[in-house]
Amino acid sequence: MQIPVVLDRSSTVPLYQQLAEQLVAAIEDGLLKPGDPFENEVDMARRLDVSRPTVRQAIADLVRHGLLVRRRGVGTTVASAVIHRRDELTSLHDDMLRRGQQPQTRVLALRKETNPVAARALGLPIETTMLFVERLRMADQVPTALMHNWLPPRYDDLTAEELDASSLYAVLRDRGAHPVVAHQTIGARRPTAAERRLLGLAAGDPLLTMSRRAFDAEGAPVEFGDHCYRYDQYAFDVTVHEPDRPGGRA
Repeated sequence: MQIPVVLDRSSTVPLYQQLAEQLVAAIEDGLLKPGDPFENEVDMARRLDVSRPTVRQAIADLVRHGLLVRRRGVGTTVASAVIHRRDELTSLHDDMLRRGQQPQTRVLALRKETNPVAARALGLPIETTMLFVERLRMADQVPTALMHNWLPPRYDDLTAEELDASSLYAVLRDRGAHPVVAHQTIGARRPTAAERRLLGLAAGDPLLTMSRRAFDAEGAPVEFGDHCYRYDQYAFDVTVHEPDRPGGRA
């Protein structure tokens, strides 16, 4: 789609900035929708009678702010709306609802197993048999996250039907579990072939990752999660504070 653009060449505002602002407005107003192909810079430069560097800089601004995505062999497309995980103990399901999106879940695996890494994370003996859950989480039919959870034995009666219909934390709350604190580790890595297929990623696209250990108010383990997210569908939004110092500020 060719977006109507009006450039004021007499303005002190740089042309690339005028162009970027109008492209942002087109995305925010819904004229360009998530996944739409974006006009290439050669055609846009010719149409608007500006230099390619001007168009390139405007597009780079939108890429930097997560509004456009560049993929080798695909070109530039409008990014999907990014879900922000704030520094609150919420589920991805709740985050999607907060944004007005419709979450969907596919339970890919549900079985009892031992896992020394998960057991250690939850402070359980390494031979403990836990419930393992693998889910593909989608927002408005767009794959967003591949989620792996290990739960203590007291929750091994969870069913795929429950997890299809609601969030894991909602299902746990129905059983009297109330996670109140979690330790999270955030990172990034390359996806496996299976992860690329499930999340609709292209070769070379990265994954965001998060591992989480959640506990209730009494310190009892609730769940250990090892999740990965599409880089263009998810962001972590964390507020940090300066630590208190003995005797006040220096």
